[in-house]
Amino acid sequence: MTDDFVFDVATPLGFRVHTTPNYWLRVTYIKHRPLYGREQDVAATLGNPDEVRRSIDDPDVYLFYKLERPGRYICVVARQLNGDGFLITAYPANYLKEGETVWLR
Repeated sequence: MTDDFVFDVATPLGFRVHTTPNYWLRVTYIKHRPLYGREQDVAATLGNPDEVRRSIDDPDVYLFYKLERPGRYICVVARQLNGDGFLITAYPANYLKEGETVWLR
């Protein structure tokens, strides 16, 4: 962890995604507690996903998926804005949401 970011990860889509300590706590402590303390897993999902889909609601939002076990994924949602990426949220998922597949392992 740097002083400014919990992680700053290069994605296979050619942009980096980062998040601050305060925002990371908001996401994992308030919104999605199962990912609390799993910064490395979220960073690995961004840097080495199994699949990336574009959001059907916003073309600048991407959903990065990594299979943890059969029927269980980590989903990391990030926005790319002006070449920079930032975390929107991360959560455990039982399925992949609809959207255009833009990257596949």
